[in-house]
Amino acid sequence: MLTKTKIYLSSPHMGEGEQKFVNEAFSTNWVAPLGPNVNGFEDDLEQYLGNDSHVSVLSSGTASIHIALQLLGVSKGDEVLCQSFTFSASANPIIYQGATPVFIDSEPETWNMSPELLEIAIKDRIEKYKKPKAIIAVHLYGMPYKVDEINSIAKKYEILVIEDSAEALGSFYYNQPCGNLSDIGVLSFNGNKIITTSGGGALVTKSLDLKNKAIFLSTQARDNAPHYEHSKIGFNYRMSNVLAGIGRGQMEVLNDRVEARRQNFNFYKEELSKFNNLSFLEEPKGYFSNRWLTCITTDSFETRESIRLSLQNKDIESRPLWKPMHMQPIFKDCLSFTNGISENLFNKGLCLPSGSNLTKEELNLITHVIANNPKL
Repeated sequence: MLTKTKIYLSSPHMGEGEQKFVNEAFSTNWVAPLGPNVNGFEDDLEQYLGNDSHVSVLSSGTASIHIALQLLGVSKGDEVLCQSFTFSASANPIIYQGATPVFIDSEPETWNMSPELLEIAIKDRIEKYKKPKAIIAVHLYGMPYKVDEINSIAKKYEILVIEDSAEALGSFYYNQPCGNLSDIGVLSFNGNKIITTSGGGALVTKSLDLKNKAIFLSTQARDNAPHYEHSKIGFNYRMSNVLAGIGRGQMEVLNDRVEARRQNFNFYKEELSKFNNLSFLEEPKGYFSNRWLTCITTDSFETRESIRLSLQNKDIESRPLWKPMHMQPIFKDCLSFTNGISENLFNKGLCLPSGSNLTKEELNLITHVIANNPKL
């Protein structure tokens, strides 16, 4: 249960419209992984993303990445190039498929996959093993990655890109919405995301045929027959009509949620930029971040920890930036192409409370605690 006193990093924020869609699901007995809310939520997302989007809503962002890898034919013996500075859900589905992740470090402007290291890694794997099967790039904390550069390199070597937009619904790259900028996009509606369905995700393509294949695989790959006939392995990954109803209500307030989180970022920056040992990630020209989480970088691990612990002592949740995948025990034997950027960010960076339902009083308290830290 969420307490009334604790300030959370990114708590769910319900609007006024979710209940009507959920009630409709109950009143009509549509509580299965199909129904009008599922279709309606997919339509809402397709209209929002535009660009000939075709969306299938699934049980999680992780499931969406897993289905994307299935659609791209990733299997045992393949390598997938994956951004290292991310949550483990970006990489785990590679293992589900029996494939091997190869991790790529970040560049400093967006903190996302380095195009330079990506091309070095591709050349290395072609020379020493074989061409990688896919690339997973992530719009971290809502900041778009260098889409044109990544896509250009991928096209040059004829490798398909999975665009992990789990944290980036509502972000834009040169006025194009994140989620449908590469070959297959992935969204997340986990409880801490910009909008939520409690748990859920979506797979985005520009192909109706791929959407239909995703739905087929995510509903146990049942063949067209009067009995249960299966010629492929499938998964129980389809979103329920109840959760899709929450999503439909959340779509009505998506723009408001983005604006609130961007206002949080602006407030923190205005209040804390006077401290020389704190810095914020700025948007490059043409980039628009939903500012899912506001992050600061400090001058040292000690400063980072001092701020985190001082917030914790006031029952305020903050969290270090993602620990890179190439530093994780489970992936210690995987190949990685690194430059030290993500490791440095992990050691010195901190995510601040960023929920769209933060009050002015809570924001003032957070900045007051940080500003009075002895390390600043």
